[in-house]
Amino acid sequence: MERLRVSHPSGAPDPEKLGYAIDYLQSSGAGGTWLSSPGYPAVLRDIPDPPAALFWLGDMTGFLERPAVAVIGSRRASPYGLGVARMLSRELAAEGVGVVSGLARGIDAEAHRGCLEAGGSTLAVLGSGIDIIYPREHVRLAAEIQARGCLVSEFPPGTEPDAWNFPRRNRLISGFSSAVVVVEAGDRSGTMITVDAALAQGRDVLAVPGEILRGGSRGTNRLLKEGAGVVTSASDVLDAIGLQRRSSSREAPAARLEGILKEIATSLCEGPVHLDELVRGLSRPAPELLARLLELEMAGVVEQLPGRMFRLKPGA
Repeated sequence: MERLRVSHPSGAPDPEKLGYAIDYLQSSGAGGTWLSSPGYPAVLRDIPDPPAALFWLGDMTGFLERPAVAVIGSRRASPYGLGVARMLSRELAAEGVGVVSGLARGIDAEAHRGCLEAGGSTLAVLGSGIDIIYPREHVRLAAEIQARGCLVSEFPPGTEPDAWNFPRRNRLISGFSSAVVVVEAGDRSGTMITVDAALAQGRDVLAVPGEILRGGSRGTNRLLKEGAGVVTSASDVLDAIGLQRRSSSREAPAARLEGILKEIATSLCEGPVHLDELVRGLSRPAPELLARLLELEMAGVVEQLPGRMFRLKPGA
């Protein structure tokens, strides 16, 4: 199929090729719809500047049946930000909430991965045609998202990931969501374009407190100063969108752990352990363990003591 380039920053593709693109998608097991079609997502119909057409791979209908939250942030995130994004998305998915993000490096990718880890449904909004995955290292992740959720774009198949497509697609990340959670972002970033779109659409904006000395946290901390909701756990997000935790989520947090998180919790069963001892015992690098320990801390499983010591919280 001929590759398309959007001819100008408005994002409008060549009208003559739209009909062909929809025919192609339908013959390939994908989906497409027009703004005037009854099958157009109602959640987008009333946003400012709704896309004239949508194209998708995966189960769009199934995703739209659940409440959804966007989890977004920097491409150059810290281990802290990556761990928080993954943990929040995993916990939201466990509560039946869909996770929306943009398949970018950093926070976006971890948000998708966390949701998939919990068996949830996640939607990735692309800045290219749905047949062109960007960045290329996320091809496997995109395939997992398609199998358990949906890849969606307003750009016809074959559209290259040109720079001006991404600010335009950001309004759809918030448009598909009841609320937008910013995990980590600098003052001048594409994340703030999504925040502006969310406010224009009447969506709630929430932010995770960041390290005050890190430039990559200035945007999130500024949002908090300006009145964004504070997120320190998935419960804060659920409260913002009017959902209660499921009864099954009230069991001891440590009982629901798997993989490396369970290994860390098991290592702490006998009492406080220093980070260096965890590194030796689990044969994992310190930055990875610190990110995972942060996940466990925010999940109410672990608490940090002075001197880089960690222990299980009572009742965990």
